Amino acid sequence: MNAEDQQKKTEKRAAISIDLPEPLGDFTATTRLLPISFIAIVLGIISSFLALWLIRLIDLCTNIFFFQRWSFEHVSPAEHHLGLWVILVPVVGGIIVGFMARYGSDRIRGHGIPEALESILLRGSRIEPKVAVLKPVSSAISIGSGGPFGAEGPIIMTGGAVGSLLAQFFHLTDSERKTLLVAGAAAGMSATFAAPVAAVLLAVELLLFELKPRSLVPVALASATAAAARRYLLGMGPLFPTHPHTLQYTTEPLVACALMGLVCAMMAIVLTRLVYASEDAYEKLPVHWMWWPTLGGLIIGIGGWFFPQAMGVGYENIGAFLAGGAAVKLVIGILIVKSLIWTLSLGSGTSGGVLAPLLMIGCALGSAGALWLPGIFGWQGPGFWALIAMVAVLAGTIHAPLTAVIFGLELTHDVNVLLPLLIAAVMADATTVLLMRRSILTEKLSRRGYHLSREYAIDPLEISMVRDVMRTNIIAFPADVPLADLKESLSPGHSKSGQWLYPLVDGERTLLNIVTRRELDKLVEESVGTESFMLIDHVPFKPTLTVAYPDEPLRVIVNRMARSGFTRLPVIDRRAKPREGSAAEHARARGTTPAVAKLVGLISLADLLRARVVNLEAETKRQRVLPIRLFMPGSGKNSDE
Repeated sequence: MNAEDQQKKTEKRAAISIDLPEPLGDFTATTRLLPISFIAIVLGIISSFLALWLIRLIDLCTNIFFFQRWSFEHVSPAEHHLGLWVILVPVVGGIIVGFMARYGSDRIRGHGIPEALESILLRGSRIEPKVAVLKPVSSAISIGSGGPFGAEGPIIMTGGAVGSLLAQFFHLTDSERKTLLVAGAAAGMSATFAAPVAAVLLAVELLLFELKPRSLVPVALASATAAAARRYLLGMGPLFPTHPHTLQYTTEPLVACALMGLVCAMMAIVLTRLVYASEDAYEKLPVHWMWWPTLGGLIIGIGGWFFPQAMGVGYENIGAFLAGGAAVKLVIGILIVKSLIWTLSLGSGTSGGVLAPLLMIGCALGSAGALWLPGIFGWQGPGFWALIAMVAVLAGTIHAPLTAVIFGLELTHDVNVLLPLLIAAVMADATTVLLMRRSILTEKLSRRGYHLSREYAIDPLEISMVRDVMRTNIIAFPADVPLADLKESLSPGHSKSGQWLYPLVDGERTLLNIVTRRELDKLVEESVGTESFMLIDHVPFKPTLTVAYPDEPLRVIVNRMARSGFTRLPVIDRRAKPREGSAAEHARARGTTPAVAKLVGLISLADLLRARVVNLEAETKRQRVLPIRLFMPGSGKNSDE
């Protein structure tokens, strides 16, 4: 070997570079947040107009179906004069919706939020353009023909569809499309209910599957923009203004709130099971699903004939309950007729939301409690228990207690009831999560074969560091190890560590290269009879090494392994500095990028799994940290002895 070849090999050894890690930080947001936020603000304005359009479209359909006139004036289906013919009105609406779903898009079936969840989880946050048109139109027809549904589910789906469509015109990731889809959904809900904070919480608890600045900021901006625009389109909130309730936080009313939460949880369970029992019943019918909304419409028509106030969105009924002036007939009619026609028709796959019916049924349940137990439940003022039960039923049914509490506050602006609302909502949620594994929103996805976790927590790999699980008792070969020593190290008697990746280091433990066990075995087999042997001269040259650092979270390492395809990484100390005259310092002097990295260990996929085991033990292993010792009088010693 001449001097020139030797110099090239020396330079190659010293000029290996290291993949530098991303800077560590508490947040993952980048400057991409700015353009996404700007698009979200525009989306908030668009969604406020969509909310106005949908509300006016519902009013138009109501006027056409029940009063045979072309008008956008708000009217209630309960004011009709059709007599027995009212039974056919929801039937006609169901026929139209069924045809739209069959020959337009079956994505318009359902109450909106599960469909939005499915688009986020399984379709890369992509929604077809025709859904953005057909969903609000079908919902307006369904509700306008007497359907006992809310407008919030359709507007959430419509706003999400517009957000998804807008995102598809730009060069965005799936996560960014999801953010804009949810921003449109939250903006639609904010404009509909004048509840911007509750809309953001709904997005966090139900749709985003994360709580990160990269998604929270655009969603909050979209919701706030829609709420501000609502002032000029639909008026200011609150939607159901009430007189502030005076409440002394004594034991009796707070315990009563907890008991009301338990009662509301039972109602939430009954409603959820009725919805999916009716869905199962429709599945068994020997007719095409296109005709199911027609059958659901027949149920609505019969119920509406007996009790007209059960038809339509029914915001006026909610207002009556919260004002404390609801008659006993209205309470019983909502609890029985509204609950039955809503659950039995929703299972048919027609188009309509769930929030407004849940609010109304909850109000009726609370009003019933105030009527039957006035000594305990009735003394807090008119509408108090209707408000408490309204929030508790919503929290127990959708499993979003924080959303329900803030929703109740924004709908009424009654801040005095914050603590009672929190107690009732949490009790309802705690009861339903123990007795009902899924909510009314996620059960539909489960029936389609998809699993959706609703429990959000910091990933244990985020708070565990490389230094906690890396292996330091490892084998590292000197770059100039002789062939005989290498063969001895790889012999069965010496190689029992199960190690499959071997670092090559210089005299200062500076990482120069890495080699796998397979490469070493092949190298030893091919180098038999070689007189002069330096390991680094025969190892395949790797110009860039993928490594880990002791102070990195394990989540970063998992992502790095996924991107690179390597399941074993050397761990180097980023703080180590080479001494004068080292190979790395020599390379620096020549202007190359050296491997200035002191080897401190190895980390593999198995080590990451070990970190998971530690987390599982922390959640499942029970132990008494402070033992209980009982001292018997006069014994002079404790019972443990």
